[in-house]
Amino acid sequence: MFKKEIRFSGSGGQGIILAAVILADAAVQAGFYAVQTQSYGPEARGGASKAEVIFSDQPVDYPKVSTPDIFLALSAEAYAKYCHDLKHNGIIVLEETLLTPHCAADTLKFPVFATARKTGKEITANMVLLGILSSLLIDFLPKALLEQAINERVPSGTTEINLLAFNYGYALS
Repeated sequence: MFKKEIRFSGSGGQGIILAAVILADAAVQAGFYAVQTQSYGPEARGGASKAEVIFSDQPVDYPKVSTPDIFLALSAEAYAKYCHDLKHNGIIVLEETLLTPHCAADTLKFPVFATARKTGKEITANMVLLGILSSLLIDFLPKALLEQAINERVPSGTTEINLLAFNYGYALS
């Protein structure tokens, strides 16, 4: 059986839920069963939030991520709150400027925000993160399917900049 559990985390307003929805859409297009869930505090903008995706070659019987294969974080607060239950051989992907305690997993740090600023909009950091993730999942999920899902899900008029950020992120790893 094949199954991947992915947890995105960040501050409310950073677009991590959109990134997770795009990932789940692409997984379905690739022929997987997929579920996507999200959680955020009462202070929706600015507080720690998470979005999770499970995709599998079998029906997913429980929609919550229990032990993520990959954990992605755009804020130190979200990292501290949601990094607790990673798989022993899991991967953490972090914005390189975050000061975070060590978590028992391989940690990969990338200049997510600096890369997003190259598009002219730091708010595209979620797409940079999704591009990094795409390179880690390339054996299971074709990049073209993620690009297609971005085309279908991002707000009208923002497709070009979001695809640019996604490809910048993909090139980082």
